Amino acid sequence: MRIRILAFLLVVVMITVAACGSPSKEDVVKKLSGKWNDAKGYELLATMEIKTGSEPRMYNVEVWHTKEDFYRVHVTQEGKEDSQMIVRNNEGVFVVTPSLGKTYKFQSDWPAQNSQAYLIGALSDDIKADSNATMTEKDGMYIFETATTNNHKKVLPSQLIHIDKKTLLPSSVSILDENKEEKIRITFKKITLGTERKASDYAVDMEDKTTESGEKTDEKSEDADEKTGFITYYPTVNWGEGVKLLVEESVQTANGTRSFMTFGGDKDFIIVQEPAKRPDNEMPVSIEGDPVDLGFTVAAVTEKSIRWESGGISFFIASETLTKDELIEVASSMSPGEMK
Repeated sequence: MRIRILAFLLVVVMITVAACGSPSKEDVVKKLSGKWNDAKGYELLATMEIKTGSEPRMYNVEVWHTKEDFYRVHVTQEGKEDSQMIVRNNEGVFVVTPSLGKTYKFQSDWPAQNSQAYLIGALSDDIKADSNATMTEKDGMYIFETATTNNHKKVLPSQLIHIDKKTLLPSSVSILDENKEEKIRITFKKITLGTERKASDYAVDMEDKTTESGEKTDEKSEDADEKTGFITYYPTVNWGEGVKLLVEESVQTANGTRSFMTFGGDKDFIIVQEPAKRPDNEMPVSIEGDPVDLGFTVAAVTEKSIRWESGGISFFIASETLTKDELIEVASSMSPGEMK
């Protein structure tokens, strides 16, 4: 009997020690939230792989953030010269496309309502906001599974956030579809907390055409139509047999080929695409809607439409029946090639 009692007490002690050695989810959330959000600012470098199109695409991402409301996100696709920046400063929110000499100004509270996983403050907010978030431990990582809160949450509802136990900094984020398949992966290469830049560092200066590598962009870059011939993009979103391409036609304009596609059935919408044109001047242009990061570019979305420019092409989708989420879903799925 004495041996059984000792054995029982030993098990109780071991369980107690083990419990003391493993911090709770709440303890970890409190620590990382304080570490990420209490800093005056941060800078980071990351890669972002997007698997939602016909082929995976890889992007390099650089982020500057200075509290409270200064942001600068620079995204460049690997193997491409085009880049894009989204900037928030004292004057508003801007999307800058140096290769086209274009700057759009939004009246928006970005990134408050439509953040991205490469903004680490948003990851902390997602963990705290999800009462059903789970935490596991593996290979020196805390792994949180939480709901997403960005504009893709309908089709990409959850994410796995990997946090290094030693540094309490995120190492990667996997954004998952409804089948738990990874569709976007962000890998953090370098995160520096506590950096604080001057307001002037967040100014939007269209006179400066230099890229991050210091190379000058080609101010006379030709439209995609002139360089390679017009490439038509089609939506690859899977809405079943109830949505069909009813009419496809194109016309020639002074700017090149303009393509029209009309879809109907269970969902009705129109897609217009044509070569993007350089503006006559490079002053910021106010644009209706909220900025939404499609991953490969930043679009402007309203209740009835979404527009963006990518790869030298200007895209516009309009619908009286699609929701904002559905407009974003169509835009995110656009891929070159034939209609599937």
